[in-house]
Amino acid sequence: MNANELLKVCRNLLCLLTLASVFSVSAQAGNAIRAVDTSVQAGVEVVRVQTETPLAAPPEGFVVQAPARIAFDFVDTTSQVPRQAMDGGRGNVRSVNVVQAGNRSRLILNLQQATGYETKIEGNSLLVFLKPVQSDRVSRSSDVKNEEVSAPVTTLVKDIDFRKSDGPAGKLMVMLANSQAGVDIRQQGQSLVVEFAGASLPEGLRRRLDVSDFGTPVQTILAAQVGNKVRLIVTPKGNWEHSAYQSDNQFVLEVREIKVDPSKLTQGPGYSGEKLSLNFQNIEVRSLLQVIADFTSFNIVTSESVSGSLTLRLKDVPWDQALDIILQSKGLGMRKTGNVILVAPQDELSAREKQQLESKVNVENLEPLKTQVFQLKFAKAPDIMLRMTNPVGNASQTANGQNQKAQSGMLSARGNVSADPRTNQLFVTDIPSRLRDIEALLARIDVAVRQVVIEARIVEASDSFGKSIGVRLGGADLRGIRGGDAGYSVGGGNRLSLGSSYNAVDNFSVGNSESGGDKFGNSFVNLPASTVGVSDNAVARFALTLFNPAANRLLNLEIQAMEAEGKGTVVSSPRLMTADQVTAIIEQGKEIPYTVESQNGKNTQYKKAVLKLEVTPQITPDGSVILDLQINKDSQGAPTPKGDVIIDTKAIKTQAIVQNGGTVMLGGIFETDESDTETKVPLLGDLPYVGVLFKSKNKTINKKEMLVFITPRILTVEAVGY
Repeated sequence: MNANELLKVCRNLLCLLTLASVFSVSAQAGNAIRAVDTSVQAGVEVVRVQTETPLAAPPEGFVVQAPARIAFDFVDTTSQVPRQAMDGGRGNVRSVNVVQAGNRSRLILNLQQATGYETKIEGNSLLVFLKPVQSDRVSRSSDVKNEEVSAPVTTLVKDIDFRKSDGPAGKLMVMLANSQAGVDIRQQGQSLVVEFAGASLPEGLRRRLDVSDFGTPVQTILAAQVGNKVRLIVTPKGNWEHSAYQSDNQFVLEVREIKVDPSKLTQGPGYSGEKLSLNFQNIEVRSLLQVIADFTSFNIVTSESVSGSLTLRLKDVPWDQALDIILQSKGLGMRKTGNVILVAPQDELSAREKQQLESKVNVENLEPLKTQVFQLKFAKAPDIMLRMTNPVGNASQTANGQNQKAQSGMLSARGNVSADPRTNQLFVTDIPSRLRDIEALLARIDVAVRQVVIEARIVEASDSFGKSIGVRLGGADLRGIRGGDAGYSVGGGNRLSLGSSYNAVDNFSVGNSESGGDKFGNSFVNLPASTVGVSDNAVARFALTLFNPAANRLLNLEIQAMEAEGKGTVVSSPRLMTADQVTAIIEQGKEIPYTVESQNGKNTQYKKAVLKLEVTPQITPDGSVILDLQINKDSQGAPTPKGDVIIDTKAIKTQAIVQNGGTVMLGGIFETDESDTETKVPLLGDLPYVGVLFKSKNKTINKKEMLVFITPRILTVEAVGY
């Protein structure tokens, strides 16, 4: 085979390999994204994704809350879009990214604010309809005017689960009944607050989860129902970051630890821009700012006084941190308004702002005054006027509807305010801008105060037990009683008499005419059973008499035994309703009179023996209630020999934090009184066997226990009836 033939064979093999690769690629990627554009149709923002062939079904998508994004995964689809990143329109879509990895393409919609979406297929196009988002101004106005009015409940939280993912990261998963709930995520202090608007949380899921053993930054998760919102408070530790997304009916929040890499300048606080790398030698500052403007799609306006050059090398740095480094190195500052950034020297910016403030003050001094009437619904007009004119809140000053000059920052120097207590109206005279501020402030503070129902349960339980055994032993010689000689004997038989008591057998044996009043006189051992707390008739008795009529002698014996057991429970349940941070008192009982002697003579005074509940609630932002409590349970005790009044007092004073609808035991008092006594005749009581005839035993056990429970419930707007 010569060289020409070998070259021809190689050319044919190359063509076959090329065709095989083309067929392989076409087999792997059956579709392609050709173009993406945004538009507004009938007030709804629409993203149109044009594909090479019609889609069989809409692609899977998920929503990310922070940062606000919507992503779609196209399987077996390549990207033919000329640019990976495209600017959005003037609506909620900030930019669009199309990224291809293998035979899969992902479409990412970067949004101004998180929102939901709906999809529809029309021919070779996929239409994504974004749900409208209220503007900040409308949202703030709605929050101010309707802060206490909750949205209707439309979603049920079915389950809350926590797992550990790779990283390690803590993954909080919330399963919803549907995808209609609005989700709001914000950082509050060192915690993350997630709120589901228009949602309800079952009682079994209202709890605090300790997940510190999972080894993630998340330590605790608190789930609570706050009005018509479900609030989750996630408390991490250390240096962390979070991300959230919602896929259909499942909301996922991931919290992961931020790993600090000393080789990169990315651990600065507050920097969240996309990372970039800059490497320039002696570049002008204006040109460098232009590079950042092209990267971020922001409009940067540079002052004429900005000049000079800069040499820098930055790798994988957030663009906002890079901009901060450039400005600091040249003594520059910036002011951001919307998507426009003004860059100028710090002195120039300060002078410009000072001039603007002075101009604003001059305009306020020359602006005509207007009078506006504010009708208050819940707050009292004199109190609001006093707060506006005297922020210190001097209690000795009163506002009686007279005109008051401004002494605080709520009114301008020329403003004044007066109140009409009869109609509960405020009359404010000031410049229009201050009137608008006052209107927004009054809408925020003139709201219905939330109310709390507090129920206390005081449980008093008693348990008593008593056991006693005693004897009575006596005898008599009737010869002397009958007038005979006590030393002679008369023939006859012995008699044995049985009865229920000592007295019964005595009367039966001797007879009333012979014994008379002597039936108690013949007792030389009198150790009966104790009858404390029970009736004397409740004691069991057995008696017998041995009587010898020939010798005129008798022997009486009575054995007594008693065992008593008792249990009792007293439950007191005072309840009351009061407003947030307002002290309320409820009491029931009686006043006991007693006499007091003084120089003026005797007079009668009274002491209270009442059941009293005094409470001051404070509702916390997470829906719990802080309670300042004082509970008294008094009763009249046994009088003293002098006739003084004794009050048996049981009281508790404490502060507790209780979840809404939860019950907590504040405290308890447990008393146990045990006694075991033995009374006996010396020497005789120690004899074996027969010693029991010369002793009595008493055993008593008394137990008392008092427990105090408290349950607060926050009333909703619907329950109160506003």
